[in-house]
Amino acid sequence: VQLQAYGGGLVQPGGSLRLSCAASGFTLDYYAIGWFRQAPGKEREGVSCISASVGSTCYADSVKGRFTISSDNAKNTVYLQMNSLKPEDTAVYYCAADPLGFGLKPQYDYWGQGTEVTVSS
Repeated sequence: VQLQAYGGGLVQPGGSLRLSCAASGFTLDYYAIGWFRQAPGKEREGVSCISASVGSTCYADSVKGRFTISSDNAKNTVYLQMNSLKPEDTAVYYCAADPLGFGLKPQYDYWGQGTEVTVSS
């Protein structure tokens, strides 16, 4: 099981970015995917999750209405569309996978490397 997160970068407040999490070694049909982030000096926090098998998504309150998670099972890739970005969204973003799925809790078994998002003017 491997996960590769990419798409981070520097964006101005109010801007948008789309993060991608490419999965290999397993199919998204049977795994839940979570997006997490960790800002300097802060604990890792859950941002969003998706479970293709259940057909459900979840979002942290801090990103509801601004972020959208989606999956393209044909490409085995999960996306996190981030709009109306704020400086407090600045963090390293990670994707994680688990056959059980833990929502926004970080008990996922498999983790990708992070991709850095900086929101600054």
